[in-house]
Amino acid sequence: MKAWVFAAALLISGTSMAQKKKNWDNYLPMTTIGLGVGFQEFDGLNSRIANFPQYRDLRDYTGVLQLGWMKERNRVISMSNITLGSSMSGDRNRQSSTTRFAGIGFDFGYDLLKQDRVMLYPIAGIGYDWYQAKFYRDNSNVNFDDVLQSPIVQTGISPVAFNNSFFNYKLGMGLNLFAPKEKGASVGLQAAYIGSFQDREWRGKSNQDLANAPEDRLGRFQISLVLTKAPMWYGKKGR
Repeated sequence: MKAWVFAAALLISGTSMAQKKKNWDNYLPMTTIGLGVGFQEFDGLNSRIANFPQYRDLRDYTGVLQLGWMKERNRVISMSNITLGSSMSGDRNRQSSTTRFAGIGFDFGYDLLKQDRVMLYPIAGIGYDWYQAKFYRDNSNVNFDDVLQSPIVQTGISPVAFNNSFFNYKLGMGLNLFAPKEKGASVGLQAAYIGSFQDREWRGKSNQDLANAPEDRLGRFQISLVLTKAPMWYGKKGR
């Protein structure tokens, strides 16, 4: 009798451990990497720059790199990303401008299809972005000796930079196609609109407040190719 009780207790214990392990698997995140392009116009800053012909206005697109993770449980999807972007247009040797930004975001979605190999989900989230706009002048006609002799000339050949930051919301859609044999491995697309809650004034290079500074609102449309991969210890099974 004691042996049967012990065996039953052992079976229940083993079943409980297996169930816990399965639940833990559901919580393991997939690492993500995204490559894409974002479209953003800063009309306030560009309109002010247009009054100064020695500077060139900002481009309205940036390359975007995303690094983060994604988890799904009971069709609810949670995501977190670090995002880096650059217009890759600045050249310090000629008249040009460049836009750079870094951001963090926390997003949620819901799998609409409930299929093993395809995941279609709306996205909603919040985040914070830090932007820098930098403007270079053509200094090829500036005399070398003048730079050595005059602090004013030294300052004049330096690029002009302005900073801004935005607390933002994100709305979009995502689609992932999962590999049949590699656990958590997928290729997908995400398209989203990232908008700020209010206009923000541009600040100086060291974040100084400036009088009569132009204001802009974040309104970036972004599309990215997103690759996911489960951790190495996750095993090579289907999704």
